[in-house]
Amino acid sequence: MCSGSHAPASRRDAYGPLERPDCIPTLERGNEKTLDNFIVRPKRRYVEKYQDKTAWDRLPREARAELAEHLAGLPSALVDDDLAAKQFDLLVLMTQLAVLRAERGFDSLQMRIRGIAAQLEALGNVPMVKAQLEFIAEVQTDDYWQDITAALLEHLRRRLRDLVKLIEPQERTIVYSDFEDEIGEAVGVSFPHVGYGTDKSRFLLKARHFLAQHGDHLAIIKLRRNEQLTPLDLTELERIFVHEGIAGDEDLDRIRGEGGIGLFIRSLVGLEREAAKDALAGFMVGRTLTANQIEFIDLILNHLTEHGVMNPKRLYESPFTDLDDQGVAGVFSMEDARVLIDVLRDVGSRAAA
Repeated sequence: MCSGSHAPASRRDAYGPLERPDCIPTLERGNEKTLDNFIVRPKRRYVEKYQDKTAWDRLPREARAELAEHLAGLPSALVDDDLAAKQFDLLVLMTQLAVLRAERGFDSLQMRIRGIAAQLEALGNVPMVKAQLEFIAEVQTDDYWQDITAALLEHLRRRLRDLVKLIEPQERTIVYSDFEDEIGEAVGVSFPHVGYGTDKSRFLLKARHFLAQHGDHLAIIKLRRNEQLTPLDLTELERIFVHEGIAGDEDLDRIRGEGGIGLFIRSLVGLEREAAKDALAGFMVGRTLTANQIEFIDLILNHLTEHGVMNPKRLYESPFTDLDDQGVAGVFSMEDARVLIDVLRDVGSRAAA
């Protein structure tokens, strides 16, 4: 597959009549270095042949056999150290193969890509993501996946691969198991409900679109400005979500169990950067900060701007541990660390009554 982010103008006519990825520019850019490679030199005749764009106008069966036999396994001169992008490349490749082979695993692969799109949409305040926000929202719809082709997946890969590195890694608990399998009698199992991941993705999509259109609502403005919400504000927000068909009783129960409607909406709309700065202003007063401490505070500001709230335990995880492996405890004194944690808890409490 080719790297890059160039997107064709038409979605359904992404790569012309052959619906093939346009890898020729990659070959041209890496030509000189590629042919210096001792593995590539014996295949020079084929490399030069398929650098000519006219060779791609029509690909007979023998040409495809040449590509598979002589070019598919050759190393590229282009170096890409972006592990997250490479993992996304592999995911899209597996999905392309599932489409071409009509494999059952396509559904789970599709949901993984839609999940990544949902995580990217949550980073809508980042300029790189904001530029692709309309396309990211489209990827999460059922219509996008109707009659999907390998070429359209390549189009998707090109537009999103450079963004996936922006998704913060989630903490994963390691589970150790020690048991022996016993094969029993086979029984049929029915699955009456659609997977939770699909429902949650659609729910978040509806919620974000609604909030984008009603950003002038008083309670939402208060959330973005880190102003204290009242019980009436929270009741009104829940009423609107139900009235607009965004959330049902089960959704509201789940939201309440995770901190309430205020924290939920704040996590989607984020904080205004000035509001985040004001929240930390009291901590900054009277302190002479080192370069590392200033960078640490800037990371907190970025997180609050994008996500609206921050669990204090994040101060002991990446990217904060990239500055010191002890996180906040290694950059600030214990007393200052406690003050920072209190600030973050105060920011979260203002989104609740």
